[in-house]
Amino acid sequence: MSATTTAGVIAARLDRLPRARHVWWLITLISLGACFELYDLFLTAYVVPGMARHGLFTRESLGIFGILEPLHVTGPGTFVFALFAGLFVGTIAFGWLADAYGRRFVFTFSLLWYSAATLVMALQTTGFGVDLWRFIAGIGIGVELVTIDTYVSELIPRHERGQAFAFSQFVGFSAVPVVAFLAWALGPDNWRWVVAIGAAGALVVWWLRRELPESPRWLARHGRYAEAEAIMAGIEAKVSAETGPLPAPKAGIAAAEEEGRSSFAELWQPPYVSRTILLSVFNFFQTFGYYGFAAWVPTLLIAKGITVTTSLGYAFIIAIANPIGPLLGALVADRMERKWQICLAATGIAVFGLAFAAQSAAIPLIVCGVLVTLCNNWLSFAFHNYQAELFPTRVRARAVGFVYAWSRLSAALSGLAVAVFLGLGGVMAVFLFIAVSMVIVVATIGGFGPRTRGLALEAISS
Repeated sequence: MSATTTAGVIAARLDRLPRARHVWWLITLISLGACFELYDLFLTAYVVPGMARHGLFTRESLGIFGILEPLHVTGPGTFVFALFAGLFVGTIAFGWLADAYGRRFVFTFSLLWYSAATLVMALQTTGFGVDLWRFIAGIGIGVELVTIDTYVSELIPRHERGQAFAFSQFVGFSAVPVVAFLAWALGPDNWRWVVAIGAAGALVVWWLRRELPESPRWLARHGRYAEAEAIMAGIEAKVSAETGPLPAPKAGIAAAEEEGRSSFAELWQPPYVSRTILLSVFNFFQTFGYYGFAAWVPTLLIAKGITVTTSLGYAFIIAIANPIGPLLGALVADRMERKWQICLAATGIAVFGLAFAAQSAAIPLIVCGVLVTLCNNWLSFAFHNYQAELFPTRVRARAVGFVYAWSRLSAALSGLAVAVFLGLGGVMAVFLFIAVSMVIVVATIGGFGPRTRGLALEAISS
């Protein structure tokens, strides 16, 4: 049997699987990794006030990171910059590793990398040490997030992809209220414990992941047919034990896109060049809305005259909405085109963000903050699904890493942008900037994004 036929048969067998606990258990194991990645990503908003109180962001403590001062990246902004600079390096330089060495291996390695680097960061006593290890941890997180998207898209049947990404983000975002609560309960002076708890939890997830199989799609693509067959047979046996005899795979699954070698140059050839450009532009601008709010909630509240302790309490209440967003979005995840979900979520971020900026009382602030958070979560799971669907198995991780890297670059710049607009016109100026970014997102995806709902991965990317 040829490699192309084998890849097509594997795809057809995966896509015909009925809904089953075993497949969703695999998605859960993958998503637990995202849980600690998101814990770390959202760590910034909740530990920066404590780090600042400990003098870690003075010019003397920052050492070489003080050279960012002429760029107006000072104090806590260097911590934000270090994380997203590491994420940029991880996604754009190392996203290809999962295409070359497998989803499972890179998945596990990057989690251990992140855990070790984050634990070392918690022990640092200078701003330079904290920022340096934040950058190193960011590289591991960048590789991890790319691999998660690739892994989930390849294991789940096509009629459940939307819900699978929503569920994955629900599990991941469950960590956000946890980190918010720990920061609030332990107080700003115990930020090291907040950091260390995330690093230790990641080791537990690494142990649980031993049950994960390699992606059968990836194995077939690399000519490892016997392994692909063994894993596929094992999945089918467990699913059929739950649901009864499986339906026959549908004939005619397009697999021609699996031919040829994997290379970066392929991203700049039809039909992928337009998708590469589209998603690069989208990712660059979506982050200003997403992290412009999520990573700066306590700071934005403080700018409105709220004390540090109270702002952390408000931020915790807002953070509780993070896992709720994907659960609500799951209701439409496979019923509405992915591109229109992205557009509606971006519109909500712009509208509710401007409403947040206009509030001063506690309850309206929290309500608007929750609504922005829900739209952020909807946008997140929809686009993570979308960008993984648009490229073939042989370059999926490489492509997702490249286009996603531009969001990491803009996220590194978001600290500068938020600081500049906050200084120029306060919280309202920040959200006007975010609203303009969301308009660009809607115009890009709504105007040029292809449709993907209910289609096999091989059909979308052929």
